[in-house]
Amino acid sequence: MKIGVDARLLSRPITGIGRYTLEMCRSLSKIPHISLYLYSPAPICADLPLDFERVIVRTCGWENGLLRQLWSESYLPMWAKTDEVDVFWGPGHRLPRWLSGNIARVVTIHDLVWIYAAGTMRPLSRILESFQVPFGVNTADEIVADSQATADALITELSACSDKLTVIPLGSPQTVNSSSFEELKVVGINRPYFLFVGTQEPRKNLIRLLIAFSRLSGSLKDQIMFVIAGGKGWGGVKISSTVAELGLTNNVLVLGYVEESTLSSLYANAQFLTMPSLYEGFGLPLVEAMVYGTPVLTSNNSSMPEVAGDAGLLIDAEDIDSIKSGLIEMISNPDVLDKLANNAKTNAARFNWDDSAQQLVSVFEKAIIGRASI
Repeated sequence: MKIGVDARLLSRPITGIGRYTLEMCRSLSKIPHISLYLYSPAPICADLPLDFERVIVRTCGWENGLLRQLWSESYLPMWAKTDEVDVFWGPGHRLPRWLSGNIARVVTIHDLVWIYAAGTMRPLSRILESFQVPFGVNTADEIVADSQATADALITELSACSDKLTVIPLGSPQTVNSSSFEELKVVGINRPYFLFVGTQEPRKNLIRLLIAFSRLSGSLKDQIMFVIAGGKGWGGVKISSTVAELGLTNNVLVLGYVEESTLSSLYANAQFLTMPSLYEGFGLPLVEAMVYGTPVLTSNNSSMPEVAGDAGLLIDAEDIDSIKSGLIEMISNPDVLDKLANNAKTNAARFNWDDSAQQLVSVFEKAIIGRASI
């Protein structure tokens, strides 16, 4: 089976949907009868853990935003036709309009942020999503959703997709870093900490989380550091200045974007992960933390209860007092923390990239059969 992949997100630092694309492609490339064709407007990051002997990559050096959009309607469908791929997969909500009619097409929809949390998106991104997602859903032979929550939302908002929709969850890290706490001293961590991982943008709800943390008693704040890992996003989320204004300079460490090895160490040694997002289609950091036995404090909305399972304590993301109560429980109640931690690895075992890739191949096969009957 020859699979064409929109791999544009592999040409930039890996986050979110880029992580999904990478891990799925890595697992797909292990399957003997699969040939992967990765299409990107700019060079794929050279240090990605892919076996490039089994993966064909095509790029054209179109780096900026407008050219990347033009690429998706020119080079992308042209390459797919030239390579005679059996199926084209859009792992990030998009399908090109001009795909050859004999190519089956599958799209993954991760979330409906543009409907359910529109105010947390860049205006241009919101407009593009409002066109691209319905087009992808209507054009695809088969649709994949990350979670049942996203699938239910798709059926509610775009009901015609229900007969071609499959839920395939994301996976957990394939290698586990067993680094010690001592190794984190080089980045400034010198006492127990809880962790946030994600892009600094409005949907991640970092400002409310910081306010909630600032309202803890001095003795609780002195017990534990708050470590923030993740690159800057958009929307004027000024983390460093907020930390200073709240008097948290000695309690909060802002690391920014971190490399894979450091991220693994952060997950492995954290007391717990916080993810109080206003909306998530899946919430991959939840699984990435739980695979290390690290419990999670997360929101009671969208997909997060589904993913956190019995390894998570749920809070109301829009209620600062609820977030504060959750932090107090996780920091000061060792019985709760231990119970959640004991459940974490078992819960994370529900998510496996290789299993997800096999399910995705079944969806590709179904799409190819369906396209052939048109």
